[in-house]
Formats: sequence, C-alpha cells, structure tokens
Amino acid sequence: MEERNYTKGLLEALLFLSSDPIKLSALAKSCGIEKTEARELLDELILDYQEREGGFLLREIAGGYQFITNQKYSEILSHIFKDKKRETLSRGTLDTLAIIAYKQPITLTELDEIRGVSSRAMVASLMSKKLVKAVGQKEVPGRPTLYGTTNEFLLHFGLSKLTDLPTPVEVKELKFEDFTPESILVTEETEMNPDFDMDSLPEELKEENPNE
Repeated sequence: MEERNYTKGLLEALLFLSSDPIKLSALAKSCGIEKTEARELLDELILDYQEREGGFLLREIAGGYQFITNQKYSEILSHIFKDKKRETLSRGTLDTLAIIAYKQPITLTELDEIRGVSSRAMVASLMSKKLVKAVGQKEVPGRPTLYGTTNEFLLHFGLSKLTDLPTPVEVKELKFEDFTPESILVTEETEMNPDFDMDSLPEELKEENPNE
C-alpha cells in the first residue's frame, strides 16, 4: 500500500509540474509501472479531486492528463485571466472553427458552401493560431486541401477527443457557447489581467464570492 501511495503521489507531482497534458504511456514509463496500473491510479486521483471539491480537477485532455480549474470558479477566473487566443477570434472565425470541428476533414469549397461566404481568411487565421491544420488532400480532380482541427484545439477547449464535442442539431445552429470551455486552462496564451479588481466583477459574481 505504501508503494502504491508513493507512485500515486509521484503521478500527481508529475502532472502538477507539467503545463501540458501528459500521455498515459509517458506517465507509466516515468513511474516504472504498467499502463493499466497507471490508469487505475489516475482514475483514483480523478475521483480524489472530484470528492475534494477544491480549486483543481484532474481530467483527460487532448490525449493526455492535465490539471484544470474547478468549473465553479471558471467565471470569476475568466475575469482575472485573459486568454489572448480567444480574444482575437471573431464571430466569423468561431463559426468557421465550429464547422471544421464537426465536419472535418473538409475543403475550403465545402466550407464556403456551408457558410455562404469565403472562408479563406478565417482558415488562415485559425491555422496561424494552430487550431486548424491541413490534414490531407481530397481524392477528386484538383485534389483540394482537407482541413481539420489540431491537438491544440482539444487542449484549448478542454477536450480529451473529438467525440467529446457537444452535439448540435445543425452545424449552422452552432453558437459561441458551444465552444466555451467549462474550466480555465492556463497556457502560454493565458495571462493575468493587470487591471483586474474585485470591484469590477458583475454583481451576480460578487454575490457568489463569500469574501465580498
């Protein structure tokens, strides 16, 4: 039992020190254990943090494991932290990203047909932010480029895999809220808001804050 607790603590420490998700295989190798044992211990850690109801939770994200903030603090944290990547996404770019996520792999022509306008600039913007990438070429005359989402997309939106995406009734009915992560992931794209002040919070958030 002592050895098991030590290994469990080591897994926790590895995850705490990493700013990126760590794959199961890498965690198992680092701890010198089999993947099955690593998964069991990680499942225990996930449950431990859920029951603790503290500021952090452990989740499977982007093909690995990573600590994220508890959802109940996400709204206030979104005021304290600024996500540079999301701030620069226009509504049109978000619409484009949503369609690519649900319809991938997809060509520019197919994307334009769904949106009714040119999407070239939107796709270029998403590629520059590493949320979208070229994933191949469609086997039709001209062999147009196919586009899909990246691992960075999963990480940014707190998803373990694409099947974790919400299921919309129609792609055209997607809203920005469908792509709002429930928890805050602090990455190189996230920074403290130097102008933040508790007094600037919306009244409803002040009411939830016991320190107010």
